[in-house]
Amino acid sequence: MFQLKERNTSVKIEVLAGLTTFLTLAYIIIVNPMILKDAGVPFNQAFLATILATIIGTLTMSLIANYPIVIAPAMGLNAYFTYSVIGGHNLPYSVGFSAVFITGILFLLLSLTSFRTKLIQAIPANLKHAIAAGIGLFITFIGLRLSGIVADHPTNLVQIGDFSSPKVALTLIGLLITIVFMALNLNGALFLGMITTGLIAYFTGQLNFANGFVAMPHLPKGILVYNPIDSVKDIIEYGLYSVIFSFLLVMLFDTTGALLAIVKQAGLIKNGKLEKGGSAFSADSIGTIVGAMLGTSPTAATVESSAGVGAGGKTGLTSLTVVVLFVIAAFFSPMIGSVSEVAAITAPSLIIVGCFMIKSISEIKWDDFEEAFPAFLVIVSMPLTSSIANGIALGFISYPIMKIVKRKFKDVHPFVYIFAVLFLVQLVFFAHK
Repeated sequence: MFQLKERNTSVKIEVLAGLTTFLTLAYIIIVNPMILKDAGVPFNQAFLATILATIIGTLTMSLIANYPIVIAPAMGLNAYFTYSVIGGHNLPYSVGFSAVFITGILFLLLSLTSFRTKLIQAIPANLKHAIAAGIGLFITFIGLRLSGIVADHPTNLVQIGDFSSPKVALTLIGLLITIVFMALNLNGALFLGMITTGLIAYFTGQLNFANGFVAMPHLPKGILVYNPIDSVKDIIEYGLYSVIFSFLLVMLFDTTGALLAIVKQAGLIKNGKLEKGGSAFSADSIGTIVGAMLGTSPTAATVESSAGVGAGGKTGLTSLTVVVLFVIAAFFSPMIGSVSEVAAITAPSLIIVGCFMIKSISEIKWDDFEEAFPAFLVIVSMPLTSSIANGIALGFISYPIMKIVKRKFKDVHPFVYIFAVLFLVQLVFFAHK
């Protein structure tokens, strides 16, 4: 079923690769519900939604596409959902999940056609790199703010936090421990860093397990979104057009980039083509649809899957192993819920993940001002406006303007001009509503 002999691997190698991926990815089980909790989503709802969206999306990837890739809620999109979509528009979180639900359906339709490839090719490369870097900076800022390392200031908006507070001290210790683990190239360094920081928090009285450790999984509010017609009505009523477009773009880049890179790492691209590409690209959209129905932000192919590939994983058995481990993790919601209450335990992971994502800044052509400035706007405006959508909008608006001034308007794909107009309308008429 998994073509183990054809891909020169074995059950033992695949299972160990799956365990490696799980340890590298496990921090998402804690961090994602913690972020969504700030949007008002009950922890148990977000926790099990994270588990189930990962299971369904990854099962699709494993059994249909046969790739060692895990589908899980995307870091960055969960922060965008919480702090920009819900917080920025003062929406009920169910309305936000309507936008995610429709995005998943649209993404599934795109994945079944060639339009997805055409859309990727239309987006300027420098803007793609800038979006990833801007999201990384945004995530890092959230980690710094939640931990107290960065604090509010009445005039300058932000300032350094109180380093004498137990929360900041614990965050700094956790960050130090985690970067040491990273420097030592330990598998699952982020997860191990969280475990170690959690132990320190427990012995210093900042963490307790009053609700126990194990419980039967359940969804407190059941299915949150299921009717596409009602979801479209929500989007029209609240003017969430740019939200959907931003979700689509980021999912497009995240999944396509991560999936192609990991499959290439595993040596599974033959004659320059991706086998079962439609099934692979559909997996994250299926995960997104299921996740929105249950209560989590969009899913994507995870870059952490590369850890399992590095350990020898080449088939869907690797990702199936991760699915089994996620099923087991579903029974530990009380313990994970207690950990999520202590921001200092999860903040180091957010800061470090931001570092991973911002590295794409090196791919931007900084010596070409007409390419560099739109990318610069994307990067700085995401954290400074607390919105991924605003950052993308400013980049897409400024890019064709720069090209027109340089008399290179023919170098810009027609899609980009359309996107620029749509984003301009969104910023002028809907951004503050």
